[in-house]
Amino acid sequence: MAAGVGRETRLVACRRGQGLGLGGGFAQRGTFAKALENDVINIAMSPGYRHVPKPVCEITTELRDRGINVGEIILNAGDGTPADAPSGGGHGVAFGLEPKEIEIIGRHKLALLNHGNVKQHFIYKVRFVLARINIPVIVLCQCPVDYGDFEAIGISTRHKEGKTPGKVVEIVSGIVRHESVPQDKLNEITSKVKMCLREIEEGKFGKR
Repeated sequence: MAAGVGRETRLVACRRGQGLGLGGGFAQRGTFAKALENDVINIAMSPGYRHVPKPVCEITTELRDRGINVGEIILNAGDGTPADAPSGGGHGVAFGLEPKEIEIIGRHKLALLNHGNVKQHFIYKVRFVLARINIPVIVLCQCPVDYGDFEAIGISTRHKEGKTPGKVVEIVSGIVRHESVPQDKLNEITSKVKMCLREIEEGKFGKR
């Protein structure tokens, strides 16, 4: 659905098709909301008690309001941790990506990866994604984390080449699950997204 926003017309539909599972409202697992252009993809873990889409959708809406083309995808198998993580999958399920999700994410210039408050879980999710998708990402999370945490397990960053083709190029922490995103955090995310898109256009990360 196209709707007038300010002086421009933008794609604002939050649902592209029926989700594949329960999601606590409009954002269900398996949902992909496409933007007008494949600039940024905002990636949410599967919705549920531990992973809720509220902050993700607020971030997508804010970036679209700022004139950035942002699509949103809710992973179908975003629970748990990868099988090669120290916890061995955790919560009885193993985190994964479907071939279609890999293809969709890979179309974009930049990805936002939304995670929670258990660093030793989500850094392995980031490694799993970036081992399969050659795209720069901004990690959005609740707990403090730095580039060294990712580099220690072989993830490439803007500062150091690792084993993954994709790389972490920015980090924004302090985003609390289940809660609205403070405006200062939305401003920080917007600023970093715009900076990274400029850097990508300049060929800094090898993807344009």
